[in-house]
Amino acid sequence: MRELLTDLEAGGAEPADPVARAQAALRPARPKRFYKDVTVSAAEGGFTLLLDGRAVRTPARNLLLVPTRALAEALAKEWDAQAREIDPLSMPLTRLANVAIDRVAPEADAVRDEVVRYAGTDMLFYRAEGPTALVERQARHWDPVLDWARETHGAPFFLSEGVCHVAQPGDSLARVAALLPGAALPLAAVHVMTTLTGSALLALAVAEGVIDADTAWQAAHVDEDWNRELWGEDEAATARRAARRVEMDAAVTALRLGADVAA
Repeated sequence: MRELLTDLEAGGAEPADPVARAQAALRPARPKRFYKDVTVSAAEGGFTLLLDGRAVRTPARNLLLVPTRALAEALAKEWDAQAREIDPLSMPLTRLANVAIDRVAPEADAVRDEVVRYAGTDMLFYRAEGPTALVERQARHWDPVLDWARETHGAPFFLSEGVCHVAQPGDSLARVAALLPGAALPLAAVHVMTTLTGSALLALAVAEGVIDADTAWQAAHVDEDWNRELWGEDEAATARRAARRVEMDAAVTALRLGADVAA
């Protein structure tokens, strides 16, 4: 299921590798905008989009159906903002909805299992042995989330220095599983945030409203930011990080606007 994020990132920023650029050049041309009007319509089970009165379908030909009008209107803005060509990269909410409908809904148990597996080796558990400033920075950003898991949900976890694996309590992982959304769209959002940040606990803390996206994003990049401060910025890495932040924000928006059926 890790390829879900690949689905979201498909056709990303211009690759630096000449071979990758050549492969990108072979991708099909973007489709022309074929519609004038984008509207939102109530449908059985939620809301859908109409392009000149015709319902939008996912790549697997399922109805593009989302739980709330607010979320459908956000998707409609993406479609309405398209110019002469349709650029999927400028439609992160639509891509996430497609993944939720076509990929997550029929494989929900596998998606939940993968998030729990992430929690078993969560980034927040593995701490640097030094230098002291980095150790303190990790603790400042990561410990509040671990405290929340332990104090609010009775889910303590063990920490480790370096990369040596440490087995986590089964009861704590079961409590993580219990926090996962049941509906496909919020589950897809949590899965995407988990993959982007490397931390199921950060993703669940955002989903629960304990931390915001900025806090989670900063916590997810503590080590990367430390290295960047030491060695300087890599332009390709910065561009990729910016593209991934777009996906993170889309996941948070999907959770917020679809919140009334996120259970």
